Amino acid sequence: MVVGMICALGAAVCFGVASVLQAAATRAAEPGTGSGVDTRLLMRALRQWRYVAGLGLDTAGFGLELVALRALPIYAVGAALAASLAVTAVAAARILRVRLSGAEWGAVAAVCGGLAMLGLSSGREGDGVGGTALRWSVLATAFAVLGMGVVAGRLPDRARASALGFGAGIGFGVVEVAVRLVNDLSPRAVVANPAAYALLIGGGAAFLLLTSALQRGSVTAATAGMVIGETVGPALVGVVALGDRTRPGLAPLAIAGFALAVVGALALARFGEGAPSEPA
Repeated sequence: MVVGMICALGAAVCFGVASVLQAAATRAAEPGTGSGVDTRLLMRALRQWRYVAGLGLDTAGFGLELVALRALPIYAVGAALAASLAVTAVAAARILRVRLSGAEWGAVAAVCGGLAMLGLSSGREGDGVGGTALRWSVLATAFAVLGMGVVAGRLPDRARASALGFGAGIGFGVVEVAVRLVNDLSPRAVVANPAAYALLIGGGAAFLLLTSALQRGSVTAATAGMVIGETVGPALVGVVALGDRTRPGLAPLAIAGFALAVVGALALARFGEGAPSEPA
């Protein structure tokens, strides 16, 4: 479990720094058509070195996330990934010279405290493998993320960023659940498993939606929506369908830690904006 938590926190560091680089890169790219699923925007963003560097960090973070999901309950991994917003806050303060107030540093401490509570209370991942219905449901959700992007792209600016971020969060949540459902890695089993396709489609759709959200609207709203989408639903699936549990008698501590980490992360979401501080 220790290795799993280290990997989850490592993934949070990668994702948090990547979001700062990608937000800056997508703002520098030429605006697109306004569609939520805009592959052309992704192609333009790929011309920015900061976006490519962010993708490299995302790839490393995803590898660490896979290891963590094989060792920890989904709720613990989800809360650790929500802490990437705390990393974003610190990275923005360091790289983009954004000033953090005492209240915001308090939010960073809340995230760290919540993760510590989760680490103390988390049991091993559940031994449930999910049924056929769950696998097909996850695949259907992955396709629904693409549809959410199309609809969200037509919303007014303020609502669009939140909707795109929420859709991206659901896509990343699909990845978290799908990893647990791909329990047999033999080629024949992977090809026949709907969850394997859900992993690819959900992850790809999430990247497209998040790229559009970072470029076209408030990163505050986008990242807040993403945190909600990728933590709450997957955590419930892990507990209800896959047997994730806490250590005996420590369920209240886990619930409190999960809530504290997510609330602290949401309080820090605005640092994705990357607004520089005024010169001294």
